[in-house]
Amino acid sequence: MIGAIPTGTLSTAEISAVIHQGLHIKLPDGRIGRLAILDDVGQIVDDNPAIAHEVWLVYVACYKNFLIGNGHFRVYSEPLPGIADSTYNRRSTQA
Repeated sequence: MIGAIPTGTLSTAEISAVIHQGLHIKLPDGRIGRLAILDDVGQIVDDNPAIAHEVWLVYVACYKNFLIGNGHFRVYSEPLPGIADSTYNRRSTQA
């Protein structure tokens, strides 16, 4: 998209980015927010703080591929081998 990119459409959070710092999320009351991965029924699969960093890295890799003319607009991030099976839901079930 050439031109201005519309942002600021969320009522629940402010998302900002600095190229050397990554994504940051701030809630309306000033608290820090974070990203989570939900499945198709809305259950939290992973709420690790590293999700925002991984999202940022995948986006930057895709954008860099575009800039260098690689033609690869799709970048994948996959779970580490042997980890996804045993830690599918990383949320603590303890109270």
